[in-house]
Amino acid sequence: MTSLKISNLTQEWIDSLQRWHLEFFFIPTTVITLSALVANPLLLTCIFLSRALRQETRYLLLANTLTADILFLILNLAIVICNAVGAEMSWLVCELLTAVTVTVYSCAVLTITLMVADTYAAVRWPLHYHDLLPPARTRRILVGVWVVAALYPFSLVIMMELEMEHSHEQVAVCLVLISLGFIKATNMTGIHIYFFVAAIVCAMLIFYCYIRLYMVTKTQGIWHCRFSRARVTLLAHGVLLLLYFAPGIIFTTELFLFQKEEISQDVRVWISTVNMCVFMLLPRALAPFLYGLRYREISDTLLQLLHWHSRLSQVTVA
Repeated sequence: MTSLKISNLTQEWIDSLQRWHLEFFFIPTTVITLSALVANPLLLTCIFLSRALRQETRYLLLANTLTADILFLILNLAIVICNAVGAEMSWLVCELLTAVTVTVYSCAVLTITLMVADTYAAVRWPLHYHDLLPPARTRRILVGVWVVAALYPFSLVIMMELEMEHSHEQVAVCLVLISLGFIKATNMTGIHIYFFVAAIVCAMLIFYCYIRLYMVTKTQGIWHCRFSRARVTLLAHGVLLLLYFAPGIIFTTELFLFQKEEISQDVRVWISTVNMCVFMLLPRALAPFLYGLRYREISDTLLQLLHWHSRLSQVTVA
């Protein structure tokens, strides 16, 4: 794609944003992001300050999810604010932001999938669980997750740099949709494989683990009570998984519509803005409460941390 076409499209996108005053979506984006950036680092602090929590696989997986979410929130907020105030950036910087954003989003989804698999392994093989997934092996797995999540996005950036000229030209708006939309025109198969196949594999693994979990535990009586902890936990996890996967499905639909000329520009701008400013942020704002605070060990550690901070404040005042 020529740099002129990219420049024209980004300017048209800005015109649609201003015509519908969609730049005001940065307000809910900022509110949701700041609330998540308070809760997520707090849970991370609880995990890293407790040696016992750092030695458990489920908390290492949760910490990795929270870390990826924090990075995504910061990048997303920076992009939304830059687009809202009309700050221009070079196409190369936009491509790199796109690659990092896709990486951290994919890493969070992959880690959520691993959390489900970890729960299944703990219930299915309780006597061998710690031998199967010791902390050292879990850390190596998480490094592999980051590598896998980063491999394809950064490969696309390199390909685009080799194919395009004038990559340092300034663009009026930077969006993952626009960057991947142009890449999609020449690498459609690769984009579809990355998003569709990855989503299908994760979804199938999650469904398999939950079905097997139900079959293994159905004779233990934990599902008989309507408001049992098992039912509530499954509902919370199901809601959070839906919130993580739904924006990805919407984004994949956006990519499909990007090349359709019969779809108006305003429709594309509305869908992208709502998905980027609201839907993609909801799971990251709710994850600390639906996942983190349901763990008794994290809740106890958080209470101890707050109690210690309160006592320290009293001593300082005295």
